[in-house]
Amino acid sequence: MASKTATAIVRMAQLAAELNRHNRLYYIEDRPEIDDAEFDRLLRELQALEAEHPDRVSPNSPSQRVGSPPESGFEPHAHLSPMLSLDNAMDAPEFEAFVDRVGRVLDWDDKPLAMMAEPKLDGAGVELIYRDGTFERGLTRGDGTVGEDITGNLRHLLSVPLRLSSGQTKPPTLMSIRGEVVLPTAAFKRLNASRVERELEPFANPRNAAAGGLRQLNDIDHDRLRSLQFRAYALEDGRPKKFMKQFEILECLEEWGFLVSPECALCDDAQSAVAFHKNLLAARSTLPVEIDGTVFKIDDLALQKQLGSVSRSPRWAIAFKFPPEQATTRLLDIEAQVGRTGALTPVAKLDPVQVGGVVVSNTSLHNQDEIDRKDLRIGDRVVVQRAGDVIPQVVRALLADRKRGKDAPRRYHLPTQCPVCGDATLRLEGESVTRCPNIDCPAQLKNNVWHLASRSALDVDGLGDKIIDQLVDAGHVARLSDLFALEQETLAGLDRMGEKSAANLVANLARARETTFARFLIALGIRHVGATIAELLAGAFVKLDALMDASASKIGDVDGVGPTIAQSVASFFADPGNRTEVERLLELGVRWKEPERTAPKGSQTFSGQTFVLTGTLSAPRDHFKGLIIAAGGKVTASVSAKTHYVVAGESPGSKVTKAQKLEVEVLDEAGLMALLGEG
Repeated sequence: MASKTATAIVRMAQLAAELNRHNRLYYIEDRPEIDDAEFDRLLRELQALEAEHPDRVSPNSPSQRVGSPPESGFEPHAHLSPMLSLDNAMDAPEFEAFVDRVGRVLDWDDKPLAMMAEPKLDGAGVELIYRDGTFERGLTRGDGTVGEDITGNLRHLLSVPLRLSSGQTKPPTLMSIRGEVVLPTAAFKRLNASRVERELEPFANPRNAAAGGLRQLNDIDHDRLRSLQFRAYALEDGRPKKFMKQFEILECLEEWGFLVSPECALCDDAQSAVAFHKNLLAARSTLPVEIDGTVFKIDDLALQKQLGSVSRSPRWAIAFKFPPEQATTRLLDIEAQVGRTGALTPVAKLDPVQVGGVVVSNTSLHNQDEIDRKDLRIGDRVVVQRAGDVIPQVVRALLADRKRGKDAPRRYHLPTQCPVCGDATLRLEGESVTRCPNIDCPAQLKNNVWHLASRSALDVDGLGDKIIDQLVDAGHVARLSDLFALEQETLAGLDRMGEKSAANLVANLARARETTFARFLIALGIRHVGATIAELLAGAFVKLDALMDASASKIGDVDGVGPTIAQSVASFFADPGNRTEVERLLELGVRWKEPERTAPKGSQTFSGQTFVLTGTLSAPRDHFKGLIIAAGGKVTASVSAKTHYVVAGESPGSKVTKAQKLEVEVLDEAGLMALLGEG
């Protein structure tokens, strides 16, 4: 029994790590690898295991959150209320199950249940906050509780009213409007044509172009921003009490000057809802924006309130997804590509085929297990679909078409030697990934350099893939730290890099040297260490030497850091080569300011006490974490009955509400400093 429990706990950790990675790819990097159906399958497996082992559910589990925490140069800001996600129905039986579930909760006795049908827009969800009818702030979804403040970029969207129109309903003093930012298909084609003319990489799809446009920090593309379109679908906080129905909210949003999808319609019952969904699917290709399904919401707001929500989604709404578009083609070959962590990814080379308006010739097969499970062989005719209309994937082989004899398709196995450096590959027990263990492998190095330069790490503007390829191929960068030893003369000699571009990159590298402890940890490319874990480690250890010398056991004592991550971090710093590289990065000027530590005075001590920080404080949260930890306390991410204090800054969000319910003391910043003896 213990063995079965242990296996379940290991699987929960694996699922959590995989789901967190896909959340990051979707919400932060705008480059998803799997479709909604596969994500939902993984999430449901995790939820089932958590239901069996409720005492092992982490507050940081993907089942407890909506998306991915904000990790860019934009300031984080709390939503007025949680910005939830939606459960998905992938087919008619799943939609009917949703209707039955709602009926049972409401004890509806098979009476018709009116639902508002809205197209599920394929873009980026945002919240607009208005005060006295004037646009005050705009936020990305983030993790559903805290988003990124992208107000400046949203002001460029002509469909975002800066001042609401007056009408029959006066705008409340403070309210939030939820909606989706999309890039119309015509604008997407126009922008891509312009990018091709300028020899720039075209956008992969409208959704990525929209999400990326909202999160531009430098070299703002104003044409792209003006081309984006905000479509409103919800009035969340500040809803006037006179509204009784969802359709009344949509009418009011139009009255105030927002664009509401004209396809929205009221369905009297489940049968008319299914008919609407089929008609919308048939009309999909004629619509001006991309959609990937229908959102159905119980129209009666009182019933919505009665149904309530679970941790990440409302019970009164569902997204009924469209089936993916498919085509058949020939699997010509499979090639292994080496990623940043040494993972070998098999990539299918396809006879080019058009699927959903996009020509597909390459797609990831993920790992050897996936190839074996689908029994894919080189030479097979295969079914290809665009998962979620974004990521192409091979669904299955057409076994009836498989030839026999000498013309039979051949099986594929990932190579036993790295295709780039020639080192022997390995696959650890319990992992599905085959890796090249050589950290000096050029393929890994290129990806590691790209990772170091990314926005969540050291944010080196102007260091793109083509420049990285040249630097590594020419031997100018043989390890990460070589980046900060580059001279302008060397850069100017690269293909399509003039003196001005070289000077700009040198200046950007100089700026990137000034960073934070957490960003430095991300930049090192330690397996399993993303922004959240890096912040936890930086807050707990404060000094780099302390972390480098810590055992896996001590690292694992940090709340939110599991044994797998702890072992990964400890192993990284135990490697002499990695330690040498860290020392050279510091010698070349990479640095950060350590938070000032204030020791508690007199008998004041936080020993054994747990704190939660929320809202916007006067200094970065690392500063206050350092103060608390120096006084013997612990800082966690979520409020529970074991929390002693919640320290709340501006716009603290739901954590303060939860603290009040649990009778946990809430302090402001001055209150924390008073406890520390700083008055």
